[in-house]
Amino acid sequence: MDEKKFSIENADKFGKYYSDDNFWAKVKKIASKAGRQIIQPALELYYVLLSQDVPIKSKGIIIGALGYLILPTDLIPDFIPILGFGDDATALALALKMVSDNVTPEIKAKAEAKANEIFGC
Repeated sequence: MDEKKFSIENADKFGKYYSDDNFWAKVKKIASKAGRQIIQPALELYYVLLSQDVPIKSKGIIIGALGYLILPTDLIPDFIPILGFGDDATALALALKMVSDNVTPEIKAKAEAKANEIFGC
């Protein structure tokens, strides 16, 4: 997945699937199958999105990536063992890379605490 294409197309194409309610419903639904390697980056992006200091372009990138995670049918269906969440992981990783300047230690800590709560750690 190309970074430029990802940033331009995602907000329009996948952003329509994003909402807070849809995000939390998807996290709850897939957490046990997807694991922490998918959920924690998604949480980091979510908490960056809530931050007041994030540029609108970065918010668009995040909404696109989280929308892709929420998307009911994506490139590789989530129910396919091993590969199912690979495309989601790629989208989340690219988005995190693109907005990494906005991921503060506080956001990382908040995402980790929420992931610990979700996974019972």
